Amino acid sequence: MAQLYTKVKKYLEANSKTWDNTKVSLQNDSDGKGDYIKSWSYDIPQPSDEQLATYEDEANAEEALNTVYSNRLKEYPPIGDQLDMLWHSIDESPELKTKYFKFYEACKAIKVKYPK
Repeated sequence: MAQLYTKVKKYLEANSKTWDNTKVSLQNDSDGKGDYIKSWSYDIPQPSDEQLATYEDEANAEEALNTVYSNRLKEYPPIGDQLDMLWHSIDESPELKTKYFKFYEACKAIKVKYPK
């Protein structure tokens, strides 16, 4: 089941709006009733539970995709290491050097300026 935040975000996007913490706040009173919209000041009507339910599938898909991205981010090497690997592959490949010549030359100049 999708989080209320995601369903509200999808509702806003469907109405050409973006999430703004100054215009909407969600709350959970820990009373077993779950999350609810505490305040709403957009210039569109506050969505009903029934309206939000129509965004369930879309919100579930977004949350699943965000989980995939989060898991990947945890396991990918740091971006600096990734760029360094890319740099070395360009350095070793004449085809890549030709394709990325300007980028390659700019990076090469920086590496010469600041040697290890």
